[in-house]
Amino acid sequence: MTIEIKVPQLPESVTDATLVAWHKKPGDAVSRDENLVDLETDKVVLEVPAPGNGTWKEIKIADGTTVTSGEVLAIIEEGEGATVAAAPAKEVSESVTAE
Repeated sequence: MTIEIKVPQLPESVTDATLVAWHKKPGDAVSRDENLVDLETDKVVLEVPAPGNGTWKEIKIADGTTVTSGEVLAIIEEGEGATVAAAPAKEVSESVTAE
């Protein structure tokens, strides 16, 4: 069974994000809750964790690409004991500009 890795719901008033960096490549083993990719908005950097265990199958979106909520980023081939529950994105940092 395959698991789609999608752009999570972005924070309020944010329409898109930029895919900054992948932390795995096709063929790599992936563990549940492991950070797979970083997405950057004008306000925060989001980590997108793996929703289950498996093997990285395919990257659909390249680094530097602008993405929107719900867009498929990659595909994981589900491994034994994995679950398909969607994992929420983690907010990593906020940039505050004082002017």
